[in-house]
Amino acid sequence: MEVVALVSGGKDSCFAMMRLLRWLISFPSMMPSTSSTVTCIRREQGLKYNVTAGDEVEDMFALLSEVKRQIPSITAVSSGAIASDYQRLRVESVCSRLGLVSLAYLWKQDQTSLFDEMIRRGIVAIIVKVAALGLNPSAHLGKELAELKCHLHQMNESYGINVCGEGGEYETLTLDCPLFRDARIVLDDFEVILHSSDPIAPVGILHPLAFHLELKPNSSGTIENSTIDQESSSCLYEVDGAIVHSDLESKQETLSPVTTVDACISKTGKKLFSIGCWVQDPCGTSKGLKADLVAVLSRIENQLKEEGLGWVNVLYVHLFISSMKEFGLANEIYVSFITEQKCPLGVPSRSTVELPLVQVGLGNASVEVLVTNEQAKRVLHVQSISCWAPSCIGPYSQATLHGEILYMAGQLGLDPPTMKLCPGGPTAELELALRNSEAVANAFGCSIFSSAIHFLVYCSAHLTSSEKEEVEHELHSSYVTNLDCSNTGSFPTILYVFASGLPKGAYVEIKPVLYVPTNDGVVATRELEAGGSWQASSKAFSAWGAQYSDLDDSFCQVHTIGGKICSAVVSVTNAIASKICSTTEQRYYLEEHLKALARFCAFQLAKILIDNGFSWDNLTMLRFYYSIEHSVTMDVMSRAFSEAFAELEEGGVGSCTTNGPPIFNIVPVSASGCSTSMSDIISCELLASKV
Repeated sequence: MEVVALVSGGKDSCFAMMRLLRWLISFPSMMPSTSSTVTCIRREQGLKYNVTAGDEVEDMFALLSEVKRQIPSITAVSSGAIASDYQRLRVESVCSRLGLVSLAYLWKQDQTSLFDEMIRRGIVAIIVKVAALGLNPSAHLGKELAELKCHLHQMNESYGINVCGEGGEYETLTLDCPLFRDARIVLDDFEVILHSSDPIAPVGILHPLAFHLELKPNSSGTIENSTIDQESSSCLYEVDGAIVHSDLESKQETLSPVTTVDACISKTGKKLFSIGCWVQDPCGTSKGLKADLVAVLSRIENQLKEEGLGWVNVLYVHLFISSMKEFGLANEIYVSFITEQKCPLGVPSRSTVELPLVQVGLGNASVEVLVTNEQAKRVLHVQSISCWAPSCIGPYSQATLHGEILYMAGQLGLDPPTMKLCPGGPTAELELALRNSEAVANAFGCSIFSSAIHFLVYCSAHLTSSEKEEVEHELHSSYVTNLDCSNTGSFPTILYVFASGLPKGAYVEIKPVLYVPTNDGVVATRELEAGGSWQASSKAFSAWGAQYSDLDDSFCQVHTIGGKICSAVVSVTNAIASKICSTTEQRYYLEEHLKALARFCAFQLAKILIDNGFSWDNLTMLRFYYSIEHSVTMDVMSRAFSEAFAELEEGGVGSCTTNGPPIFNIVPVSASGCSTSMSDIISCELLASKV
């Protein structure tokens, strides 16, 4: 990895360089051509940057373009961004246009600890601008940070100023640091220019008049081990390879006439619905992942257009592929459809897993998207590699907030600064994935420990029995036992799904769904609890219930929040199935038994909605996971559930089917269940929302 550093001369960019020392090969600068000042104009004032002629960002683009021309081996750009989305997004925009990776190793770090660390590791910087309560031009300009350490901490406690100056409270100039190997800067004379004499927060700037370089003792022209101490060296990171984007729009292939694309659309309300799409390929005539994924994404894109929508309306993408070995190809195809240009409000979040699609006649790709017809969402998309959480370099984001529900991308046990899987096996990966998820949740002002609605845990199907037990024990000890349910009322629903493969060969991937209430959440709750449910009192529905009266509710997990959100997991285990089908032979692949199990699932889900004041119109997501060990094809399973829901509707339990596609998506997996030691025949995953 070869890195170019963006250096302002302040403490942050210099300290960021210290963490990338061994790979730095360029320090570009912008110099005035004729005058003594450089004029930088911000023509694009929005948080998200759009290419704008004459904007200062275009100066940076031109500068880095020239660096890349002269040094083609450059792969990454370092900056000192700590908390400014405005700054980070502009650097990321330029990097994306030039095919470079943004490195921001100070991003989202605790400013108090970071400030102290800078001083401890030899950053000598002076204040050159003040613009905040508690900072005075005459008293503080020209002072070293070490001198003002106690004062800045006190101002943070008293007035909440940012210790590192991230709110524009002050600016710095670095006079010395371990990177300055031969000399330090000595400021001989300066003047104070007062821009504002505001009595509360005066604004002043230090203007240098004279300075000189002072040689350091024993300067040798190289950085000795004594200069960069062991503590600093331990912070050097070696980053894993970055994703390369390809434009495949001009290369899309037409599917063979013998292969048809079947779209399953789940439209659960006027504002929110799901689209599931796969290649129906029972005869195995698929041309491969490229043809299948192009066909599936094209079909979804057309369906969105029919609804008067586009990719900008997509909140979340579940990408299922038949082989993780083709993950790179899947990404290339994905980015040719879903781009930042098509998603001006932010690209959707995403999870990707390998599933046994071919074995059940589903081709090589299946995609499910969550869609809203409102263009209102908050997206967190950090492309910079940092110590905060794993970056999302491609067009998929860490999390998307819509209607008080936060949909988080699948999180692996990746070490954020290196983007490599952590060593230590499944439990270590799970622990780090939880930590990464918490970092993302904190960015939205919530926590996975107090805001969780539902927790989906993908596990590699290659885990041994003991490793499965260890994963469940780790989730219980590190997560479940630390849950705070005062905000949500009860424990979140948890489902384990065993997939054929996960990105980067990971053992574990977690996908939390969180509740992020608005300020008027209490009022909204009262309004929603007053109506919106329906009652099922038909004889047919009562008769269905009588069939299952001897079953306890241990197979159900239900989590509701204030009458607004309902999450449920129904596990059809062998023990439950034997009672439903009145057999102990466990031949649940027979169609008559599958129909009985589908009827049971449909009834239980309807009962959960009724009991908690919800209707089918509130349905946001409904999936049925089934194990391929029972050798059931997709069309047989789909037919069983379609008939069950049709029968349920005939029994007067609301409108749960339409003349179009069904309201559910069926997902073939290696195994699934509410425990790693239990393998359900069918696992039902439901999410309903009134917000």
